[in-house]
Amino acid sequence: MKALFLMMFLASVGVANMAAAQQKTSGYPSRPVRILVGTPAGSGSDLMTRAVAQKLSERFGQSVVVDNRAGATGAISLQLGAQAAPDGYTLVALSAQNVTAMLLGTVTTNISKELAPAGMILSQPYLMVTTPSLPAASVKELIALAKSKPLAYASSGVGSVVHLGMELFKSMAGVEMTHIPYKGSGLSMIDVMGGRVQLAITNTLTASPLVRSGKLKALAITSPQRAQAMPDVPTVAETVPGYDLRSWYGLLAPNGTPTALVMTLNREVSAVVNATEMKERLAADGAEAAPPNTPAQFRDLILAETQRWGKIINTLGLGKKSEAK
Repeated sequence: MKALFLMMFLASVGVANMAAAQQKTSGYPSRPVRILVGTPAGSGSDLMTRAVAQKLSERFGQSVVVDNRAGATGAISLQLGAQAAPDGYTLVALSAQNVTAMLLGTVTTNISKELAPAGMILSQPYLMVTTPSLPAASVKELIALAKSKPLAYASSGVGSVVHLGMELFKSMAGVEMTHIPYKGSGLSMIDVMGGRVQLAITNTLTASPLVRSGKLKALAITSPQRAQAMPDVPTVAETVPGYDLRSWYGLLAPNGTPTALVMTLNREVSAVVNATEMKERLAADGAEAAPPNTPAQFRDLILAETQRWGKIINTLGLGKKSEAK
């Protein structure tokens, strides 16, 4: 009898707690929501966040405003997000580049411990491009060429996703190439177009017009499947099985945000990015809307990316762990 009474009591407590949580989120949001973005106004990630914020505003019936806190590869915005009240009214945008910056020590926020994944927005492949005069028309021919003569590749900077992605390619393809880092993708593309550096991995939005004009040659797309916007461009994985390099972007909340609020945000973000209008906008930029996913799945992606890039960064002798040795 005592055991039965105890079970009934615990069940009633659980129901009461669930009801209380639902009551706390039923009026959410009752005031404007802020999204911290670690890039300047007008940047690609800023414009995409503003598009999502506008649609969230319409669904919430409350303003969702973008607060640009650029600097140090997202360090400022991530720190402010981690320190904000865990009440669902401050969110922070996260990209794959922020994860590599954390591993390099530029970002000091422990993303997986201080922030709670709320919802993914998109994923986007990169393009492997070469100078038009390079005598390689495929990834297979590029690998053969790299084994016969010295080649150099450009990147937008040491520790950038495209730098690490090319190092991943070198490892998986069994080739050696010299890394030439630049301060930004614009400068790197100028030298690849001019033939001073032979190739690079870069974002599709920047490279596509240059490929169409003949100033660059597209060898491959870096996602596992061919891109809908460029169906004639093969994947790197068709030659190097298992190769996968994609940028991704999503929203996080401060750690400690109630689960019910996180789930509400997850549901609303997913509804926004999977609407036909938004999916078409993303596709025009060579990106794909993140399919409906859970906060746990988003967390798994962040952890997997942290482990993958951490290994490469340590192999290259970069980052916090390497400095500690």
